[in-house]
Amino acid sequence: MTTAVLYEQDGPIVTMTLNQPKLRNPISETDMVDGIVVALERINADSSVRVAILTGAGTAFSSGGNVRAMQEAAERRAARPALTPAYYKQGIQRIPLAFERLDVPVIAAVNGPAIGAGLDLACMCDIRIAAKSARFAESFVKVGIIPGDGGAWLLPRVVGFSKACEMAFTGDALGADDALACGLVSQVVPDDQLLSAARALANRIAANPPHAVRMTKRLILESRHVRLDTYLELAASMQSLAHATADHREAVAAFLDKRAPRFTGE
Repeated sequence: MTTAVLYEQDGPIVTMTLNQPKLRNPISETDMVDGIVVALERINADSSVRVAILTGAGTAFSSGGNVRAMQEAAERRAARPALTPAYYKQGIQRIPLAFERLDVPVIAAVNGPAIGAGLDLACMCDIRIAAKSARFAESFVKVGIIPGDGGAWLLPRVVGFSKACEMAFTGDALGADDALACGLVSQVVPDDQLLSAARALANRIAANPPHAVRMTKRLILESRHVRLDTYLELAASMQSLAHATADHREAVAAFLDKRAPRFTGE
């Protein structure tokens, strides 16, 4: 069991904390990859979890790759390039695929720099809230490589094609306010209010019927790569399930009775 990712559950909310603060929480090594993937699989399998928060220990959200380890491996990878695809597929590329399978909403509470793969990790989440001290950079070109963890697929879907190109081609960093202006994050809050803001948002999500929330997230994810008619067929099928839940009946009854609903996840 890795300690690279801390997993804490409080009611329906799970908080995952990247826990290598001395290294600024890089996500390229096996223990961190395993920790993130195991945590996401655990969340997805637990019907009591309605929403998750992802943040970093210490002063950084994630520095992305471990540059020192990258330097140590440079000659080996240059000499045997055919081995590098397997390194990525068996390593960091497992993270975006695990997020793609996840039906529970995830809020990234970006507590400091989110650099390179760290920015891409934030983009794998559904919602991003930034501390005032947060910085964001798609900085792979600065070290002479490309976003091998999915960043070139993720970032344009978050900030749009032009802004994603600007960030990826220059590698320049954005401050929190600029990230808010381009839609990379939805809120900027004082550093000492970050987790409370993330939790307040998580509580608003967790207050809703969990089956409906999970199915809504799945529809949003699938809509990124299917045709409209395929999406509508999937939506109709999911709607038949939603109509059959006890929470749907409770929501309608509460609306008509003008009272607060009591959702049970049934």
